[in-house]
Amino acid sequence: MSNARCWKQLLAALAIITSLLSGCATVGSEPGIATVCPPVVEYSREFQARAAEELARLPHGSAIAEMLSDYAVIRDQVRMCSRP
Repeated sequence: MSNARCWKQLLAALAIITSLLSGCATVGSEPGIATVCPPVVEYSREFQARAAEELARLPHGSAIAEMLSDYAVIRDQVRMCSRP
């Protein structure tokens, strides 16, 4: 498998995730309630590349790939939550 194919799939997934996040609300509906945001684990570029290669080897339509997409959305929501 070519390395370029792996990166194309990763970039496509990131583009989809980014477009989905553009409509997310970050403000709570009830004022005065404190929000506690969990920390976001940071992964090295090498680890992310390894994960992308493993993801590319999964069959098309894999449940794991869908779960990872959901996880990416949650990570971005947590990042937005922790912004001042």
